Amino acid sequence: MKIISKTFKLLTVFLLVLGVTGCSDDDDNNGPGVQTTTVVDVALANGLTSLAAALEATDLVTTLQGTGPFTVFAPTNDAFTNLLNATGLDLDNLSAAEEALVRNILLNHVIAGENISSTDLVNAGAGYRLTQASNTDGDNLNIYFNTSNGVVLNGMSTVTDPDNEATNGTVHIVNTVITLPTVVTFATADPTFNSLEASLAEADGSAANPMYIPTLSGDGPFTVFAPTNDAFVALLNSNPAWNSPADIDDSLLNSVLAHHVIASANVRAGDLTDGAMPTTLEGDMITINLPGNDGNPAKITDGAGNAEIDIIVTDVQAMNGVVHAIESVLIPDTMN
Repeated sequence: MKIISKTFKLLTVFLLVLGVTGCSDDDDNNGPGVQTTTVVDVALANGLTSLAAALEATDLVTTLQGTGPFTVFAPTNDAFTNLLNATGLDLDNLSAAEEALVRNILLNHVIAGENISSTDLVNAGAGYRLTQASNTDGDNLNIYFNTSNGVVLNGMSTVTDPDNEATNGTVHIVNTVITLPTVVTFATADPTFNSLEASLAEADGSAANPMYIPTLSGDGPFTVFAPTNDAFVALLNSNPAWNSPADIDDSLLNSVLAHHVIASANVRAGDLTDGAMPTTLEGDMITINLPGNDGNPAKITDGAGNAEIDIIVTDVQAMNGVVHAIESVLIPDTMN
């Protein structure tokens, strides 16, 4: 029965594509809205039947037949099978909540307003783009790409067949469905935060409470001020006994990491106000001042009184919170 239903869905998509193209030809409309070979056509031409079925089930076919341009990272059929098996989702029988989830996951594969080739990605090396997926506040989610070992997205999905061109964009076929990112996704995918990732893992291997990686992979929302690798190098250099995060006393490391997290809030750059004093997960407050130094948008004074700590990158948006990169490690008030 599922095979018949799936076949019917794909036939519906195919007929819808033909219908839109046929109407455009009859109208002899050569304006920018006419798309002769859309990203949906390209997906079908490449045998991505599971993607086509998912687009139909979530009413996204017409969206991706629009003017665009769209850059679409299109999962293979095997990738969709793995997702459906892992989640128990059934595209033929989605509840309203499940349909919204699948729709958001699909939109997490779509960049609108840009026609990005694999050459563009390789030339950039690494970076972030906004997808059409969004969090509960309506903020678009980021996707991180890195080309040091192929084109890898959010540290989990690799482009296997790039640059399938459509009249309204480009389709890059990927080997894994790109699930909705958490703040931990970006900490682990972006090598800028390798030292932070190592510190979180080290803390979780001790008596950390809460366990940071599981906690920050949860619902949130969280605002994370993420120190760069250079920030951690400076911290380790401040004590001759510290060569790695493993050398830092467990309780101190746990307190330091918790001092970088604001729980129950998705505080974007536009939400920051001069003189704001949010309380961190560790318990101490930090102070935000606007603007920062050297053109940066804001700076922080930590719980220990260290000031002029710049926020150097803002608004890396995940599903469960937002990440801002900072130039120094924040230190809590160790006297309380």
